[in-house]
Amino acid sequence: MGRLVYCGYDIVDVKKYDGITYVVAKKIKNLDTILERRKYGALLTLKRVGKNGELFNVYKFRTMFPYAEYLQAYVFKTYMLQKGGKINKDIRVNTVGKFMRKYWIDELPMFINILRGEMKIVGVRPLSQLYYSLYTPELQQARIRYKPGLLPPFYADLPETLEQIQGSEMRYLRNCKKYGTFITDLKYFFKIMHNIIIRRAKSA
Repeated sequence: MGRLVYCGYDIVDVKKYDGITYVVAKKIKNLDTILERRKYGALLTLKRVGKNGELFNVYKFRTMFPYAEYLQAYVFKTYMLQKGGKINKDIRVNTVGKFMRKYWIDELPMFINILRGEMKIVGVRPLSQLYYSLYTPELQQARIRYKPGLLPPFYADLPETLEQIQGSEMRYLRNCKKYGTFITDLKYFFKIMHNIIIRRAKSA
């Protein structure tokens, strides 16, 4: 299905009959205007919203099936969010990918972004444009004043709902404004490490 979206189609419906999956799709874009070259090795780049609202490429290890990144809007609409703000029953993630995500292995390449000055160690998670659109306008504006981070405030507060996640990020960003990013990031870093090591907090 991801390849259909990649080629300019919108997934309308998915049905199973006698063990066969049928996909109903509607063409919404011309092929020559949307195609981009894709490489399907272990390392991939994903467009994320960064500082000043600029899009940049986040480096990650692949955890999804090929072309699955194009299905984000479809799976969000179909399955919505689960506890922790992740997509419920994310059909895009393969078996190895689930293991990699559980132990943050897929996020190790983000150190490339840190070395390039696009991210920092602690900060709000770099979001896709879809996820960014779910946030309140106030939080959207607050987020883009700072670089996103590898370790988000999520692991300091361990919120469960999208509203709680937004509240957690807003508290972090207000602390950055009040106390400065260095002091705030240092405080959050130790709290995050405590939750990961002592409380066994894991990536979803």
